[in-house]
Amino acid sequence: QVQLVESGGGVVQPGGSLRLSCAASRFTLDYYAIGWFRQAPGKEREGVSCISSSDGSTNYADSVKGQFTISRDNAKNTVYLQMNSLKPEDTAVYYCAAGPIATIWVSSYAYWGQGTQVTVSS
Repeated sequence: QVQLVESGGGVVQPGGSLRLSCAASRFTLDYYAIGWFRQAPGKEREGVSCISSSDGSTNYADSVKGQFTISRDNAKNTVYLQMNSLKPEDTAVYYCAAGPIATIWVSSYAYWGQGTQVTVSS
């Protein structure tokens, strides 16, 4: 059974940074595109970033371009999301997901982690 586990969330002040991790168990992450998504209270889940399995190409939502960086370490079977210059509006539960194609569309992904809370507050 495919299992993804997110970690690294927490409470941070505006302007701070966090690095989220998405670790896979029972399958090899190399063969999957990975997406990061977030869902704030009362809002729909939205795509943040994705990274392909083939060439490591990346894509970002306009709202986080230049602020977030996605990367993968296949040796550690882990994908990361480095988040800098965090703002209160970045507060959400962040999810990673695995699928065949690197997109920032929720419907493209079959396997999801349980999420990690990120709160940006002074």
